[in-house]
Amino acid sequence: MVGVGARQDELLARLQEETERTEGAMAVMQIAPDQGAFMTLLARAIGARRAIEVGTFTGYSAICIARGLPDGGELIACELDAERAATARRWIAEAGLAEKVDLRVGPAAETLRELPSGEDFDLAFIDADKPGYADYFEECLARLRPGGLILLDNVLLSGRVLEPPDDDDSALAMAELNERLATDARVDLAMVGIADGITIARKR
Repeated sequence: MVGVGARQDELLARLQEETERTEGAMAVMQIAPDQGAFMTLLARAIGARRAIEVGTFTGYSAICIARGLPDGGELIACELDAERAATARRWIAEAGLAEKVDLRVGPAAETLRELPSGEDFDLAFIDADKPGYADYFEECLARLRPGGLILLDNVLLSGRVLEPPDDDDSALAMAELNERLATDARVDLAMVGIADGITIARKR
């Protein structure tokens, strides 16, 4: 049903194909087309003007978020790997979104802490190293306006969060965060079964 449930244009299809060709097994880190369409729609639905992305990879998700922002909107995108950031910049520019996306290279936690502490952002998307999710969530929540959304990707980890092995740091961290967010009174919460699971947290 993805073929009729999401609109993946020619540019995103080419980006997906290049990522699969150049990244090999790591290409699974790229979001799915239906997830990208969903995030564009969410950004537009809440009238987001300023957004944060933690984990840009080759740029697919950044393009989808930026497309959901109005003229004059801004996405601050965090990417640890300089080579992947360069790839993302190339595709973001080809999409005509360079003026909307401020791509910053380095550890995401440091980039987030350097942002002003005011509640100025409308949307955040977290898709990076799973042990870092809890910190990324707190840093983003502190900078999100009431009513803003945080989207957390890969919250199912292909089912590994159900019985995380003792040596699986990612699954252990995600399972613990899922449990904690389920009772976090600061947010309204819904986990949706798109791609590898997305948790949507709305700041109260």
